[in-house]
Amino acid sequence: MTDGITISQAAAFAGVTVKTIRHYHQNGLIGEPRRDTSGYRRYGAAELLRLVQVRTLAGAGVPLAEIGTILDADPDRFAAALLDVEESLTTRIDELIARRETLRQLAHGDRVLLPERALALLDRMPGLGFTEDDVKTAREGLILVRALMPEGFDDYLSQIEHGLDDPRHVAMIKLTWSAGNWSPDDPRIEELAEEVAAHFLADPSLLPTLAGLENRDDGKTRYELLTHHGEDQRPGWTRLTALIEEKMRSADIDNP
Repeated sequence: MTDGITISQAAAFAGVTVKTIRHYHQNGLIGEPRRDTSGYRRYGAAELLRLVQVRTLAGAGVPLAEIGTILDADPDRFAAALLDVEESLTTRIDELIARRETLRQLAHGDRVLLPERALALLDRMPGLGFTEDDVKTAREGLILVRALMPEGFDDYLSQIEHGLDDPRHVAMIKLTWSAGNWSPDDPRIEELAEEVAAHFLADPSLLPTLAGLENRDDGKTRYELLTHHGEDQRPGWTRLTALIEEKMRSADIDNP
């Protein structure tokens, strides 16, 4: 033992890998030990003690960049530095717990992406006769609205709540959504567009709008993303939406 131990032995004694010890050397955390006549590192008690200290702090979550300063500090500074590390670790633990909770909620679907008020609206829909696919489309639409227009989301929810309280409006929306499964050339789409436009013109308060969208430089892009969501699964919507917009504009009402 007077000649010291090899790097492999030091790694085994400290519970780390040889690669880790070399990494510590590269970061200046452990001084270069003496070498034997064959050029191999030989670790003595001092180097082994330093290795254990570094490994312990690294295992406790102390960043490698801070370990050297902490170990070389006086007792008071050493204690203060450890308190700082403890506070940092506590913050990281809280963040990890929050992420874990989010993952647990996501395991039950993407409901975690919406506030309780929006979830309550979605929960109402099956009782009003909307299908499971309708609810899925509505949920995805609300997620998009919240992401693209967060400042207008609460007002948008108020408009949806108002619409769901109107049986005639609910019936109109269900018919509109079922029309998504029609062929774009279906003659009923023209008739439905006329009926929907008349419905909103008779009571503009039922027309969902996003306040502030027109004031954004990219408002048109955001509008297109929202308006055309779901058209891939419901081909009839593309023509129906275009016809409704056209009829609304002809009545001097711009895109909702």
